[in-house]
Amino acid sequence: MKKLLTLAAGLVLTAAASAPALAQSTLDKIKARGHIICGASEGVPGFSLQDKNGVWQGFDTDVCRALAAAIFNDPTKATYLSLSSKNRLVALQAGEIDVLARTTTWSLGRDIGQGVAFTTVNYYDGQGFIVRKKLGVKGVKDLNGASVCVSQGTTTELNLADYGRTNNIKFETVAFATLEDTVQAYEAGRCDAYTTDLSALAGTRGRLKDPEEHMLLQEVISKEPLGPWVRKNDPTWFDLVRWTVIATINAEELGVTQANVEELAKSSQNPEVRRMLGTEGKFGEGLGLTNDWVVRIIKAVGNYGESFERHFGAKTTNPLPRGVNNLWTKGGLQYGPPIR
Repeated sequence: MKKLLTLAAGLVLTAAASAPALAQSTLDKIKARGHIICGASEGVPGFSLQDKNGVWQGFDTDVCRALAAAIFNDPTKATYLSLSSKNRLVALQAGEIDVLARTTTWSLGRDIGQGVAFTTVNYYDGQGFIVRKKLGVKGVKDLNGASVCVSQGTTTELNLADYGRTNNIKFETVAFATLEDTVQAYEAGRCDAYTTDLSALAGTRGRLKDPEEHMLLQEVISKEPLGPWVRKNDPTWFDLVRWTVIATINAEELGVTQANVEELAKSSQNPEVRRMLGTEGKFGEGLGLTNDWVVRIIKAVGNYGESFERHFGAKTTNPLPRGVNNLWTKGGLQYGPPIR
């Protein structure tokens, strides 16, 4: 009997000791802090870039604003930490940020060996090259023996080496620690070409002193699925980040926009819309939020298509085609699992 009482007391103490740990989930920390901390890029046009007032704007920044809206009903309760490619995952591992929402490719090595987890794809990209027109380069194979600027700590650097080995091309790789250094080196003529994701190259070209002197090659040498990352071993936070992105994709498919979301939350008879907007079911509560969490998100940033148009549309400084990032119903790859 004495042994049983001792064992029971031990279990109680163990449970009590574990309670604070459970209370320190990422979501709980964010709620206690009063804002979310997002890892941002050093400045990629269209994705995450500070405007003239120092306010972060972009497609990836919208993910952070959506999370802040879902949690606090206030998209401004998101702060941003600018991170280089080299230190972005280290900052996430160390707990300096809550979520890494900047152009970071999903790969097996990162997913299994660095204590971080990829949530879902918000942009399908691929690696390309920019060169000066005066070089007369028509394709990547014409760059045999050329010097190529690249950022350190990226899959871009590894892809360049792989492509060279596969196609028997010798590149002189010139790597730099920061994005700014890489772009400046290319513009200064230290490299014949600059390689990174095509979406970033399009924005970079527009920021060069004379964009017309430069051209993007038509070839794509890799697959670059991009999206937000979180630390492992916090499934609730993983789910919340993943389903925040998915909610914006589903909203576009179901015709839910910034302009009509509040009205649809009251009047829609579509069961998919009703579940998504919290009229039916308790899916928000399952994520540690209110059931109108998607209403909050769409009010703040719009659906996936609205966010894409705002940052990559024809009237922006970095226009990009939807392409494979269109909805699956329109020939693209973007596909949101159902909220049910």
